Amino acid sequence: MIEYGMFTLCLIGIFGILTLGLNIQWGLTGLFNIGVTAFAAVGAYTSGILTAPPSDAHLGGFGMPLLVGIAGAIIVSGILALCVGLITLNLRADYLAIASIGIAEIVRLFLKTEGWLTGGVRGMEIGRPFEGWLGGNFTLNYLIFTILVVAVLYVLLEIARRAPWGRVLRSIRENEDSTMAAGKSVLAFRLQAFVLGSCVMGLGGAMYAHFFGFVSPEAFRPMIFTFLVWVMLIAGGSGNNKGALVGAFVIWLIWSGSEFMTGMLPADLSTRAGSVRILLVGLLLEIILVTRPEGLLSEAGERKRQIARERRRAGEEG
Repeated sequence: MIEYGMFTLCLIGIFGILTLGLNIQWGLTGLFNIGVTAFAAVGAYTSGILTAPPSDAHLGGFGMPLLVGIAGAIIVSGILALCVGLITLNLRADYLAIASIGIAEIVRLFLKTEGWLTGGVRGMEIGRPFEGWLGGNFTLNYLIFTILVVAVLYVLLEIARRAPWGRVLRSIRENEDSTMAAGKSVLAFRLQAFVLGSCVMGLGGAMYAHFFGFVSPEAFRPMIFTFLVWVMLIAGGSGNNKGALVGAFVIWLIWSGSEFMTGMLPADLSTRAGSVRILLVGLLLEIILVTRPEGLLSEAGERKRQIARERRRAGEEG
């Protein structure tokens, strides 16, 4: 039970990283990216190629350290985002969404068909780090590593969100025209947010790949790496890094719990279990949107609570 709990917390941390990346794009800037899975997959494969042991089944065998693989994942995901952003960020939100879906499908098919590079449908064995540390408990070691990565990433993104750069992103989200009138280059800031968010998604993909020690095109299904990440962000509260992490925690617990529930279905309904799980998550999202339209920890809600605390403090001092 403890082992399963640590396993779940590792996945929550990994999907929390992906949600933080999406929060930069949608929560802060209003960029409607539905191609999360593309950047996560690119990050996973890049890190896998750099760190995997020698193999004739795919490119790689460089055997580099984990941190080198993760750095490569961040860089390559950022380069892909830069190329995509230069073409698509002038589009309206709905067209950007359509373009990002197409790019995600192109990436998926590329990873599936280019076996010389990625191993194709057979996937790629990359091994798992930290297996000899702390008594050989890989899950515990990786959980500690994941917590450290999430903590550092959260602090850095909070600093960026509260900095003038983050305020410009929020002003773009609220009113592009007024931001342009203030002399800011909207396209440049949108491109920066898109690239940074995609780099974080690449980091999340690399973390996911090393956690399982294996990566394949089938692992990066849009239902998990796009739909579920969007649900996590919306449920937790867009524009709030803390809300993104809370949303990842709550939604993944429900998603994991629904696996137990669907496992108790009769045999003739077992083939529909995946649809039932999606239905449960969709129902939960509807409940959250009705009861708390801004999410569990929205940016506006946090600001209101901060103002209320300051008023109470002022009243007590008065």
